[in-house]
Amino acid sequence: MSTAHAQRYLFDENWRFYRGAAQGAEDINFNDSAWRTVNLPHDWSIEDLPGTTSPFNPGALNQVSGGFTTGGTGWYRKHFKTEEGKNTVIQFDGVYMNAEVWVNGKKLGKHPYGYTSFWYDISAYVLPSKDNVVAVKVRNEGENSRWYSGSGIYRHVWLHSLDPVHFDQWGVNITTPKITASSATINIQTKLQTNFRQITMIIRILDANGKEVAIRHAPATANTTHEMEIKNPVLWSVTSPVLYTAEMTVFANGRPTDSLTTTFGIRTIAFDAVKGFQLNGQSLKLKGGCVHHDNGPLGAKAYDRAEERKVELLKASGYNAVRCAHNPPSPAFLDACDRLGMLVIDEAFDTWQNGKNPEDYHLYFKDWWQRDIESMVYRDRNHPSIIMWSIGNEIPHREKPEVAAMAVTLRDFIKGIDTTRPVTCGVNGIAEDKDPFLAALDIAGYNYAPDKYETDHQRMPQRIIMATESFPLDAYKYWKAVEDHPWVIGDFVWTAFDYIGEASIGWLGYMQKQSFYPWNLAYCGDIDICGWKRPQSYFRDALWKEKQLSVFVRPPQPSFKTNPDKIDWSRWEWQDVTDNWNWKGYENKPLKVVVYTSDKQVELFLNGRSLGKKKVDSCTAEWEVPYEAGTLKAVSKNNTATLTTAAEPTQITLTADKTTTKDLSYITVNLTDANGIRNPLAENLVKFEISGPGIIAGVGNANPQSLESYQLPQRKAWQGRCLVIIKVEGSGPITLTAKTEGLPTAIMTINR
Repeated sequence: MSTAHAQRYLFDENWRFYRGAAQGAEDINFNDSAWRTVNLPHDWSIEDLPGTTSPFNPGALNQVSGGFTTGGTGWYRKHFKTEEGKNTVIQFDGVYMNAEVWVNGKKLGKHPYGYTSFWYDISAYVLPSKDNVVAVKVRNEGENSRWYSGSGIYRHVWLHSLDPVHFDQWGVNITTPKITASSATINIQTKLQTNFRQITMIIRILDANGKEVAIRHAPATANTTHEMEIKNPVLWSVTSPVLYTAEMTVFANGRPTDSLTTTFGIRTIAFDAVKGFQLNGQSLKLKGGCVHHDNGPLGAKAYDRAEERKVELLKASGYNAVRCAHNPPSPAFLDACDRLGMLVIDEAFDTWQNGKNPEDYHLYFKDWWQRDIESMVYRDRNHPSIIMWSIGNEIPHREKPEVAAMAVTLRDFIKGIDTTRPVTCGVNGIAEDKDPFLAALDIAGYNYAPDKYETDHQRMPQRIIMATESFPLDAYKYWKAVEDHPWVIGDFVWTAFDYIGEASIGWLGYMQKQSFYPWNLAYCGDIDICGWKRPQSYFRDALWKEKQLSVFVRPPQPSFKTNPDKIDWSRWEWQDVTDNWNWKGYENKPLKVVVYTSDKQVELFLNGRSLGKKKVDSCTAEWEVPYEAGTLKAVSKNNTATLTTAAEPTQITLTADKTTTKDLSYITVNLTDANGIRNPLAENLVKFEISGPGIIAGVGNANPQSLESYQLPQRKAWQGRCLVIIKVEGSGPITLTAKTEGLPTAIMTINR
């Protein structure tokens, strides 16, 4: 947003970057001309290791947890100018981790946590109208994460050029304390930086069509609450995520000095053990998934479109809720949840005083937890999508009184800022010794404990429960428990989206070892890192939706080498099935065919011959089918699904999620036969060329063992496909060319 009196703008372009130590790089006169230029968001851990064509290394310090990627130290520098008479603020949406910031050689401070936003007023250190330098040192050192974190300034940076009279950082809080069908009371609390007495404010509220529905002219002080009324409000919901906009302008002695625009939603939330969770007075079960922050082939880079696409794909697969595991997400992700109608559990930490890794957040918790919770809650409180705050996940020693007392402290601290939402936490090892810890929570988050739902309800009938984590393999059992028990308000599977790190928990499981290399993906998500639905996602469709039908085949040999030492409780895997009917060499040998459906009966056909009807049990029906090439067809009351043997590929087929975009375009590359059927055995190396104002931001294929570069303009197909992500960097058409040996070239044009 830009006005004559205030500017808040993206500060992402033309940073200088160096991977490694750079003594003296904080100095204003340091020579950074040899450093490479990068635009933010940026993540060096997804880049190829120096001297290689891969980001993966079996000796990487974080091992399986980090997906065998490398952290280290990096430096960023940016030259900029400021205006006379302005207050200048620099804001970082997220830096992983241990960010130290200097302006013109003056150290501003250090921010250890990699997931919370932070800012500095740099007015006293900048030289107006002259060259200024901001330098940022980032240290992702040691064993500090249980998943892929990425490294660097991986979210947006903003520069604010402000009049001395301006809105404080995150200084607007919008609540809707009273809502009826005919009107809604809107409370807008504003906090200003000012030493003026003659302050006034104009607040306009616009509906989703931009029509003014309320306006207020009023005096203001450093802290003011403005009450407004909207007639006939339209409520925000998961099916109709209607947003209003508050436009606020501050005047000092009649002169406009600052303005802010904030979107908000009008909705009510309520929780109890009888009616469960209610949104706008209607009971709603939470069809949830846990989501880490990485964006697959892009690493941790939080491009707006990448965050939006993630939410779009989850919505399309039936989800209405996400748990941000185990840290606050990017603002862009929450903005997308607001626009698209996705409920959110915003989570603070993975650990408190006691660590899970030697160098993780427990080193900083004592000194930083208050500031990091303030960052999360003040920044995010206006998002209607957020329905709960979570204070943590699987906190060590949660059975101890002092840890339960810390849970109370964290809960109360959050409620000192925001009283409109309940507080939860993901808790594992559910037993009576955790009761004091669970008593600190408004909503009890149960990790992997469906067997406790009924017995704990008998002991604690007022306890509101949800599965903050559940096993994909037990999806049916978990969801039926949600449907059958009103005090169980939802289920959050681990995970909705696959991710880098915790490599192979969805196949080799626990305990994890260096020998799991080259596995680098968790391989447990409903949706893979490229955004394609895995078989378990089709099962969830049958579980959650009507008129669903899909057909899969169990390979005659395991898809990957199995782990004979996998521990019994490690159940993040899914059935080993594939959408493949190409089994040359197995003619007339029986293969298990698995159908997922929301219907009650299915008939299976092979090349037109009926193989019989089966009753559906737990959304599943199975057949033993002697293999012969051709077409498998499953037919239910409401649908038909087929698998067809593919011939050798004859063409490259390109499909873009957006052919007109200002940000990213995700292009799926399929190797198909003459009939347009993807060949699931094709593993061709596809090479890409790009012309026009764009770059290849990433490539991928979702193969959990692939060690290929995510950055080079090429990728092998896996199961007959790969992905290329184009980033627009100017005006005009962008042409992508895809080539593989022996097939015609494919071309696609992307427009801004």
